[in-house]
Amino acid sequence: MTDSKYFTTTKKGEIFELKAELNSDKKEKKKEAVKKVIASMTVGKDVSALFPDVVNCMQTDNLELKKLVYLYLMNYAKSQPDMAIMAVNTFVKDCEDPNPLIRALAVRTMGCIRVDKITEYLCEPLRKCLKDEDPYVRKTAAVCVAKLHDINAQLVEDQGFLDTLKDLISDSNPMVVANAVAALSEIAESHPSSNLLDLNPQSINKLLTALNECTEWGQIFILDCLANYTPKDDREAQSICERVTPRLSHANSAVVLSAVKVLMKFMEMLSKDLDYYGTLLKKLAPPLVTLLSAEPELQYVALRNINLIVQKRPEILKHEMKVFFVKYNDPIYVKLEKLDIMIRLASQANIAQVLAELKEYATEVDVDFVRKAVRAIGRCAIKVEQSAERCVSTLLDLIQTKVNYVVQEAIVVIKDIFRKYPNKYESVIATLCENLDSLDEPEARAAMIWIVGEYAERIDNADELLESFLEGFHDESTQVQLQLLTAIVKLFLKKPTETQELVQQVLSLATQDSDNPDLRDRGYIYWRLLSTDPVAAKEVVLAEKPLISEETDLIEPTLLDELICYIGTLASVYHKPPSAFVEGGRGVVHKSLPPRTASSESTESPEAVPTGAPSAEQPDVIPPQGDLLGDLLNLDLGPPVSGPPLAAPSVQMGAVDLLGGGLDSLIGGTNFTAPPAAAVPANLGAPIGGGLSDLFDLTSGVGTLSGSYVAPKAVGSISMDLQLTNKALQVMTDFAIQFNRNSFGLAPAAPLQVHAPLSPNQTVEISLPLNTVGSVMKMEPLNNLQVAVKNNIDVFYFSTLYPLHILFVEDGKMDRQMFLATWKDIPNENETQYQIRDCPLSAEAVSSRLQSSNIFTVAKRNVEGQDMLYQSLKLTNGIWVLAELRIQPGSPNLMLSLKCRAPEVSQHVYQAYETILKN
Repeated sequence: MTDSKYFTTTKKGEIFELKAELNSDKKEKKKEAVKKVIASMTVGKDVSALFPDVVNCMQTDNLELKKLVYLYLMNYAKSQPDMAIMAVNTFVKDCEDPNPLIRALAVRTMGCIRVDKITEYLCEPLRKCLKDEDPYVRKTAAVCVAKLHDINAQLVEDQGFLDTLKDLISDSNPMVVANAVAALSEIAESHPSSNLLDLNPQSINKLLTALNECTEWGQIFILDCLANYTPKDDREAQSICERVTPRLSHANSAVVLSAVKVLMKFMEMLSKDLDYYGTLLKKLAPPLVTLLSAEPELQYVALRNINLIVQKRPEILKHEMKVFFVKYNDPIYVKLEKLDIMIRLASQANIAQVLAELKEYATEVDVDFVRKAVRAIGRCAIKVEQSAERCVSTLLDLIQTKVNYVVQEAIVVIKDIFRKYPNKYESVIATLCENLDSLDEPEARAAMIWIVGEYAERIDNADELLESFLEGFHDESTQVQLQLLTAIVKLFLKKPTETQELVQQVLSLATQDSDNPDLRDRGYIYWRLLSTDPVAAKEVVLAEKPLISEETDLIEPTLLDELICYIGTLASVYHKPPSAFVEGGRGVVHKSLPPRTASSESTESPEAVPTGAPSAEQPDVIPPQGDLLGDLLNLDLGPPVSGPPLAAPSVQMGAVDLLGGGLDSLIGGTNFTAPPAAAVPANLGAPIGGGLSDLFDLTSGVGTLSGSYVAPKAVGSISMDLQLTNKALQVMTDFAIQFNRNSFGLAPAAPLQVHAPLSPNQTVEISLPLNTVGSVMKMEPLNNLQVAVKNNIDVFYFSTLYPLHILFVEDGKMDRQMFLATWKDIPNENETQYQIRDCPLSAEAVSSRLQSSNIFTVAKRNVEGQDMLYQSLKLTNGIWVLAELRIQPGSPNLMLSLKCRAPEVSQHVYQAYETILKN
């Protein structure tokens, strides 16, 4: 009898009976009881009361029983962490069992028990298993490291498991290598900045050797890892391609797609003149064609990937058009994808075949498919000029069928054909006008109106046709209304005497009777143009139109390059980068194809940019001195101190950057008191130039930037505190200050007042009021402020970072309904989440502390014991930031979610929260 019998009993008092059976001396009875417990657990009954009794059954040599107990343990350990500790000893013992299956089982289960209390006990057994003599145990332990890293990353790093994992890449067993690569890739994905998979030619060689011998999933891990490597030159790229090519004939479609990804990526580095390049193109076609003989779901995934490949390298499949012809029993999603690829592959050589197929499809029964087929005929006409005439006659035949949706699609594509080939096929307009009454879809009506307006001089009754549309003007969609307005204005400019009333009528409908801003704006522009300068109106409205391009639905090239790096993953099916659909979006690395290299010079070139690194140079935070503050205090005090150009500074909160040795030790430091960030002391000792060296005390002239949280002096006021120390040998007078353009328009609200001359070694403290009405320019980082201070000796430049909460305004409280609507309206990808650690405050304390800095609580509720605060704040430039703050009583950590239409602000708002709550 099968094990299904265990799922059929539902007796009362069963737990009590099971308890007795679990404690039975007979092994068989014990095993039966555990099976019953697992069956109950599987159907959703709570059998956690039996935890101690089931754990007692772990002391057994029977592998089947042990597996069942471990299964139970994984399920209930989280809800019974204190009980789960009882099982630790058995794990430790099982990890030293002579049977490798039991050792592996123990280490696998340990990885699945996500209980913090237990993890530290598991480090020793895991360390032993990572160095076990049996490869089955080592490969299981490798995956366990990734699981443990997910629970407690710090512990894994402290215990040195990551180094052991890296060593396993050189293991003699291919499955161990594959699992080590999989574990390291998994960890590296969650920590993109860590350089865990430090790939070099030696490690790549080891991976390629293991590739031939490991299981199919192992091969996928290794191929995905290879795809993240950038070869140093085209010779290495070719050598890797040669060793990966045999994977193309693998039975598993995932292995094939992973191999295609590696080859597509490394082909970028191969010269097109190489014989090998041509060979590789020929080898890539058969495996892709083979994927199309799988079941429909697999076909769809393959077709979505092929769509990307064809856009990148159409030559791979240019001779394979026939495999994309639609079969009668293909599901609609496969049919539509195949159609797309057929058009991409259409060329002069195969256009006759393609058109014959498309004409056949246009008589099918599936409406969506027919529409797409008719559109495809139009796209072929635009793509292959020689076929345009045949396409137009095919479309006319289809219009004669009088099938409503076919006619409408045909009119939409004929409009595009007119745009592509002006003055060539206008003879068909009469046929189109016959079908005017049957058009009921906005896109088709708009296309027909465009045709009538554009060719009004060739259509005798154009004014009547357009007037017929005008009767129901307010019931039309915006698309049709806009098109009708433009068409009637075109008609008026071509036949002014006959259509004056018509144009008056449409202009008043569009401006006085419409509440659509786009329509009104366009109406007023036309009205003013026609009333003030009809000649200009003619030049604007009847201007020559640019020809439309061949393929308008191609994916943008940089996105296409990124998607090629994700072939065989969900991104290649969605045709979107992972950052667009992975929750949170953090930890997603942007990948790009390697740069093309030439074979001989490549060895001289510096190392290639690693995948995912931004290839473009970072813009300098501070422009060169020449244009930094070009108009700064145009005073005849001689040129500013010249010095070496400054590279983009490493950003530290409160760090001061000096532009080429200007300020040096003259100014002791700056801080904002409304309120400043907890600042990091920064060394102000920059090199001195321009012959001023004898004025400065070089040994002790080190200024420090210091600061801590200071409450605002008055609500709504912003000021900057400066401490100026004269380290020169002469008196300083005539002080002035100016700010460079910055992200929020911060500017001095009054002149810099130093009332008495500043004698040598004298220090003066000044508070400078600020406002936010200065010039705006986005800075990098956002809160960077570049300042110039001038006196009778010179002009001194420095930059500082200000905390964002000085810019939170008093009217930043949103009402509840508005908050809810705005939160829903802001896209989810703009939401960022942060953790504020070590902040053991109650919800009331948090709320009042934040309110004093203009962060307002809109609503508060309690969900499952957690306090949720919904808050809003507004910056001086009108940007709103919405926040959700989760406070778990008894926990020192707070969870902060921020949503804002300008997501670059979020990081700084989070820093403001930290500063306010921790001071």
